[in-house]
Amino acid sequence: MPKLWTDTIETHRREVRDAVLAATSRLIAEQGLLAVTMSGIAEGAGIGRATLYKYFPDVESILHVWHERQIAAHLDQLTAARDQARHPSDRLQAVLEAYALISRESHVPHDGELASLMHRDEHVHRAEHQLRQLIQELLADGAKAGTVRDDIPPAELAEYCLHALAASSGLGSKTAVSRLVSVTLSGLRQPT
Repeated sequence: MPKLWTDTIETHRREVRDAVLAATSRLIAEQGLLAVTMSGIAEGAGIGRATLYKYFPDVESILHVWHERQIAAHLDQLTAARDQARHPSDRLQAVLEAYALISRESHVPHDGELASLMHRDEHVHRAEHQLRQLIQELLADGAKAGTVRDDIPPAELAEYCLHALAASSGLGSKTAVSRLVSVTLSGLRQPT
C-alpha cells in the first residue's frame, strides 16, 4: 500500500479512537461511570455502533484505555509541576499540590467492582510506582537541601504523603486542599 494511504488510514483510526475516548470522558463526567454504554459512546463520538465495535469489543475495554490515558495525563501534570519549580522545597510542594488537586478533581463515583477491575491493571501498578519514585526523589532532594526531615527514609515519607493527600478526594474546595497540603508539608519539615 502507498505510504500516503497508510498514513491516512492511521490518522483516521487515531481520530476515531480519540473521539471515542473523548465521548467516554464526557459521559463519565456528566452521568457517572455506570451510565457509560456502547450506544452512548457511539452517539457521543458521532459514529455508528457497528464502527465502534470494530475498535472496541465492549465498554470495559474502552474504560481500560480511557483510564490508562487519564493516568498518563496525570503523571505528565505532576512532572510538569516539578519541572516548573527550581528549589527542592518548591518542587516538592508543587507536586504535592498538583497530586492533591488531581485526586480531588478526578474523584468520580465508581461502581466498586468495575473500579476494582480497572485498578488491578498493570498500567496502574506502573503508574503508582512512577508516582512513588517521583515523590521519593523530591523528598531525598529536600533532605539534601535541609528542608525535609532526614530521620525517616524517603520511601516511608512518600507513603505518608500519598496517604495523607488521598483525603483530598473528599474535600469540597481548593482552599481545603491547600490546607491539607500545608499540613502534609509541615509533617515533612526537619525537626528542630
